[in-house]
Amino acid sequence: MKIEELYKYYKQHFLVDTDTRSIRKNTIFFALKGPNFNGNAFAEKALDAGAIYSIVEEPIYVTKPNILLVENVLETLQKLANYHRKQLNIPIIGLTGSNGKTTTKELLHAVLSKKYKTVATVGNLNNHIGVPLTLLSMNAKTEIGIVEMGANHQKEIKLLSHLCAPNFGYITNFGKAHLEGFGGVEGVIKGKSELYTYLKNEGGIAIVNPNDKIQLEKTNEIKRIFFEEKLILKKATPFVAVDYKNTTIESKLIGTYNFANICAAITFGHYFGIESTDIKDALESYVPSNNRSQIIKKGTHTILLDAYNANPTSMKAAIDSFKLMEGKNKVLILGDMFELGEYELEEHQKIAALTLSANFETVFFIGKLFHKITTDYQQFKEFSDFKNHLKTQDLSNCTVLIKGSRGMQLERILEFLN
Repeated sequence: MKIEELYKYYKQHFLVDTDTRSIRKNTIFFALKGPNFNGNAFAEKALDAGAIYSIVEEPIYVTKPNILLVENVLETLQKLANYHRKQLNIPIIGLTGSNGKTTTKELLHAVLSKKYKTVATVGNLNNHIGVPLTLLSMNAKTEIGIVEMGANHQKEIKLLSHLCAPNFGYITNFGKAHLEGFGGVEGVIKGKSELYTYLKNEGGIAIVNPNDKIQLEKTNEIKRIFFEEKLILKKATPFVAVDYKNTTIESKLIGTYNFANICAAITFGHYFGIESTDIKDALESYVPSNNRSQIIKKGTHTILLDAYNANPTSMKAAIDSFKLMEGKNKVLILGDMFELGEYELEEHQKIAALTLSANFETVFFIGKLFHKITTDYQQFKEFSDFKNHLKTQDLSNCTVLIKGSRGMQLERILEFLN
């Protein structure tokens, strides 16, 4: 089936789904396959649930006229998304980086939505499936698209950039994330910079943090816009405040590392003609969620929950900011960092050394990797071991940092931290 023909079906309702558990009426169901599932087997179920067409790649499942056969369902989804992007003819902002992608995306969405009908990546749907779904969630009313692009190996950002064809690009930073897949920090820089390569080849514009030497070097041959001048970090505790055009923006974000994210949102807002008062209102109204840099009051404790994900760069930034944060009886609860490959023990040991040099009195390390390092602080190989230990502790009036990789699910601590 030609993409142009499939596009006619898609334009009837501008709806695409890949999971029969959340099928919408009049959608097109793409029967994706994975190591542990075969969406082709659910083609009829999708129709029964309200889909108008199901797209499959295995002939045996073509049992009805509105079950359409293609050579590869995933590639068809990607081609449809790219074709749709070309018809939209709107500015697309591509975002990537080791840390802060999702927060920056949410800030951009808040700011730009003050003037434009803006569609942004939902949650962290930022991979080879999520990016096409983001593009296909845009329609004729969309005026600006914001696409978050994640990657854990080389050539992934290249693929995603060609899919969404961004006119503007921003890389939050280059950090120690997914070192296993990228092959070290230099590999991270090379992989993330594939966005810059796309912008260079297609005449796009990069928004650049002038304080980041790597960004400056990698964008030397690209049309670029630097962060707005005279943006000053006024304070970072308990929340980040930024001086901007004779006023102060009081955000609800914590940590000095969010200063650059706010600067990026202000710069994009200014470029797209958002009034300064609207930029201020958007940034002050944004409240982080989904275990990302949330401040939670529970019992007598003040808890900084940053358990959505972690890598050595974001872990260090969180610890450094926590050290500066005002609060009594500081407690760190840190979980394993994943996807570090041969660097995993070295990087976990560095984090332990950092907490010791910062003179934190109470630190709990949780996970099989932290359990292997050498430290004077308490280590727990399993989450259940830590849970049982914490029940025996008489903690009160503490300021607590909880941070670890997504797989650690450290937000569970909230259930028994009273």
